[in-house]
Amino acid sequence: MISIGIIGGSGYTGKKLLEYCSYHPFVSDFKVYGNSTAGSSIFTVFPELARIIDDFKIESVKNTSDEHDLYFIALPHGEALNYVPALIEKGKKVIDLGGDYRLDDANVYEMWYKLAHNSANLLNKKLYGLADYPGTDYSGVQLIANPGCYPTATLLGILPLLNLGNNEIIVAGTAAYSGTSGAGKTAKSEMLMSEMHGNVRAYNVNNHRHQPEILQVMNKLGFTAPFAFTTHLLPVSNGIYATTTVHLKNSVNEEEINSIYNNIYSNSYFVRMRPVPPNLNWVTGTNFCDINVSAKDKTIVITSTIDNLIKGASGQAVQNMNRLYNWDEKLGLISNKGEKNVSVY
Repeated sequence: MISIGIIGGSGYTGKKLLEYCSYHPFVSDFKVYGNSTAGSSIFTVFPELARIIDDFKIESVKNTSDEHDLYFIALPHGEALNYVPALIEKGKKVIDLGGDYRLDDANVYEMWYKLAHNSANLLNKKLYGLADYPGTDYSGVQLIANPGCYPTATLLGILPLLNLGNNEIIVAGTAAYSGTSGAGKTAKSEMLMSEMHGNVRAYNVNNHRHQPEILQVMNKLGFTAPFAFTTHLLPVSNGIYATTTVHLKNSVNEEEINSIYNNIYSNSYFVRMRPVPPNLNWVTGTNFCDINVSAKDKTIVITSTIDNLIKGASGQAVQNMNRLYNWDEKLGLISNKGEKNVSVY
């Protein structure tokens, strides 16, 4: 049994962490630490959680205790830097759901996030926790950088193709679409229902901070081809839908490509290979990533979809915790009957 501290538990991802911790058989207790919500009842912040979790008061982040074994940090970019170094120094395990420790190079972080990094020594000690991709070694890990939502959907979709050999890919690109909850709870006029209803738009074109995160992982596996990444907003609250197109030097057989994917993900419970492009609503409210691969001549099109708040944030964080402690990765995420746990939006 372990004790958990959730620093920044009053946002969308924090709410999901609360649910999963309450379900988890090996979590003995947990506390939430917040800023503006400190001193409030958790039911004041999340009234929908009544009778799902027990009531308690949110603690101030200024009084963050070192009593816990593991800390989830669900804060805006830059703020985890105020907590992670001290927690690591005290020997605590940390899973950061933000972007502060995902990149390996502090200079790249500063260029994309416009923030100075105060603990660059930890960047090469952390584990980038893409939990479903085979080969991730959790032994001796103290700090896990939870992947971003767009990178999770994009990387799970394209990484198996790198087994073809880096010289086979001429060019690749991903068009990815997100629900508005990815922007957090802070009020923004462009996220109003009256602005987004019936609307789709691209944003941060050629300038999305998840692009270097995606390329960092791909480059480590030998990818050197040009890669384009374009993000869009959808008029829905939850979900990521990524369509990746890859152009090759030589023609490929669709059956052989699907065989590669099925072999790689054969032991990945939360990845479901689909015979047709998946629907977004197949994965919302779950920790699954659904993938379809279509190959014709020298072109491969991969469609992959996840729930941005779960597989793209809290669900993958809990999955990383399970793997860190060598527990069944489904604990807290799937009920004993194999049904998804109830999600409250």
